[in-house]
Amino acid sequence: MVLLISRTGRHLQRYNKDHHRLVVGCIPYIYKNNGKNISNDDEFEVLVISSKNSRAMMFPKGGWELDESAEGGASRESLEEAGVVGNVESELGRWVFKSKSQELYHEGIMFPLLVTQQLDFWPEKSQRTREWMTVAKAREHCQQWWMREALDILVGRVTSSDLHQKQE
Repeated sequence: MVLLISRTGRHLQRYNKDHHRLVVGCIPYIYKNNGKNISNDDEFEVLVISSKNSRAMMFPKGGWELDESAEGGASRESLEEAGVVGNVESELGRWVFKSKSQELYHEGIMFPLLVTQQLDFWPEKSQRTREWMTVAKAREHCQQWWMREALDILVGRVTSSDLHQKQE
């Protein structure tokens, strides 16, 4: 059963030692050909979502809360904002960035999410759009520099891990 209500409020938010709000997110992705013969970024797609407040496209992300692991928070945000569930993989990295809506800095932690299920109904369906797209198109549409960097790390990881598997 899927809960169709998003968490709200900041009373459980985590902050780092510099008092930056900690934000976790995922880059949801799928393989086009069952994950076989991945040699470049044309062979898998990523899911981007619209911002609640504009048509800007991004990957699902939100506040990391005290009662969850970083991976759990990232998975929750992907469910709430994009309506996808799957396997959260190892951390892509951490970035400090300035909030677009306020003069505050956040620390963002991103993970890959290999999608296993896409839901027809999810908590923020009425507030966001979602679209599967190629990596190249996602780079063009994603306005956050740190999310584009995370995407580049994911591409390197996916394409090099497949090459490593072929050599074994």
